[in-house]
Amino acid sequence: MKVVVFGASGAIGRAITAELLVRGHTVTAATRTGAPVEGLVVQAVTGDASDPASVARLAAGQDAVVSATGPRRGSGEDPEESLLGAARGLAEGLRRAGVRRLVVVGGSGSLEVAPGQRLVDSPGFPPAWKATALAHARTLDEVYRAIDDLDWTYVSPAGVIGPGERTGEFRVGGDQLLVDDAGESRISIPDFAIALTDELEDNEAFRRRITVAY
Repeated sequence: MKVVVFGASGAIGRAITAELLVRGHTVTAATRTGAPVEGLVVQAVTGDASDPASVARLAAGQDAVVSATGPRRGSGEDPEESLLGAARGLAEGLRRAGVRRLVVVGGSGSLEVAPGQRLVDSPGFPPAWKATALAHARTLDEVYRAIDDLDWTYVSPAGVIGPGERTGEFRVGGDQLLVDDAGESRISIPDFAIALTDELEDNEAFRRRITVAY
């Protein structure tokens, strides 16, 4: 496949780009600066997911788009403005380009820990993460779930995602937080990249959210 990855320079975007390349896909890495992606031999271009014209230009002739965009930590960006803007820009840009497939790196805060209770609303949820988690939740509910003319998939990580091994062993769920026998919810970035790329290739979860955890 020919795939554009927005946000390819971030830790998760870079891992997804690497996984796509390993599997033989043709990848265009879109970043805000267009700078080369560290450690990868991939075409790097300047792209803004919040700008429909930029999205349409880069998506034209592609088979799919992956979005790993989000507010940069410590940048002072408003999470809602960043995430909602990117979602709307991607949707309109893909429509203009005539590309239907979109896979999005989402957040975990809106996953259910009990009927009607989200992770972000749980006691002890880290305050530093709350604004971004709520922005992710709003973006899923107000933008993606209202789209019925694109084949989107929203991929939420486990409660904790970070560096780790590439094991290829994980579980895939839906709207509920997945936890292990110790009650922990976690996934490594490399394994998250595997799961997202699997979904991009298999096309099994159109217009819904999936989640990935050990």
